[in-house]
Amino acid sequence: MEESSARPLDDLTIRYADMLAAIGAEHRLRILRLLLSAHPNGMTAGEIQAELGMSASNLSHHLEKLRNEDLLNVRREGTYLWYSANTEVLTELLQFLYAECCTRNRAIAPETIVQIRKAEK
Repeated sequence: MEESSARPLDDLTIRYADMLAAIGAEHRLRILRLLLSAHPNGMTAGEIQAELGMSASNLSHHLEKLRNEDLLNVRREGTYLWYSANTEVLTELLQFLYAECCTRNRAIAPETIVQIRKAEK
């Protein structure tokens, strides 16, 4: 977060708004959640496609959108591309979202978010 803390707040707001817009599409949100469940190893495009039942071209489009916003990491192993969620960037995004509500005015208690996540598992 050190690099982004040097950026003006307006620049960060624009950056995070673009990330949220990318995540805001149903297919991309499903992809990101799937990749978070496969963390840290990630998945190949074929595995993602099989899991979500998407066409290759549709998947490629959504992966590119997420990658453009730095929400995915991609690594090559032989002929395969492995996709994984960029948890560092997602952490920054969550810190940005919860900076006000969970620290200064405590509109949302951080422990309620953790309890919700535990309840879903």
